[in-house]
Amino acid sequence: MRKKVRRTYTREFKGEAVRLANESSLPMAQVARQLGIHRNMLANWRKELVQLGDKAFPGDSVVPAAENELEKLRQEVMLLRQERDVLKKALAIISREQV
Repeated sequence: MRKKVRRTYTREFKGEAVRLANESSLPMAQVARQLGIHRNMLANWRKELVQLGDKAFPGDSVVPAAENELEKLRQEVMLLRQERDVLKKALAIISREQV
């Protein structure tokens, strides 16, 4: 038996989908179909946005482990680049002194 995977949508996607449905001259069902979601889902997002405003679609405040790892690696790359640049400058200075 195949396990069903639940799709998740970002806050930005939900907001943009609702904006598109509100501004479009197309029926909400057709907008939902074009976005690859069910019309009831889009209707629920619209209802939530109207009721809660900016507090709609809170999502998880927990950052996935992969994003944490990516941020650590980016910081490490930045540090290594700085160290590389310092070593290049030191090598240039040492090379000039020996000539």
